[in-house]
Amino acid sequence: RPEQQQLLQRFETQWGQLPPERQQALARGTERWLQMDPAQRARAQDRFRTWRELPEDQRELVRRRLEQFRSLPPDQQAQVRENFRAYSRLPPERRQELRRRWQQATPEQRQQMRQRLREWRREHPPRR
Repeated sequence: RPEQQQLLQRFETQWGQLPPERQQALARGTERWLQMDPAQRARAQDRFRTWRELPEDQRELVRRRLEQFRSLPPDQQAQVRENFRAYSRLPPERRQELRRRWQQATPEQRQQMRQRLREWRREHPPRR
């Protein structure tokens, strides 16, 4: 598509040296971009900007966590997504308090927190 070629134009000189998986990822990205409305594109640009501003060690941490997430079975991925949605719905003060408690917890306390969460999930299955 001409629109896709225009978006990929900045890679023209190095395209032949890019690994095939990188070429495919760029092509998929341009397809997604072309399907976005202006509001979605603005949000994507904000995320790109935030990503570029992250220090490399933070980017690497995000990459590792994404890899770990993708290695989970589909049901566990769904559970992680649901947990994130529930966390996102909390008031900012509550999220901040939970983050503070987690960061100050010892490894043993964190394990206890995880166990309590598993028990709570068994008693309160997500509504689908």
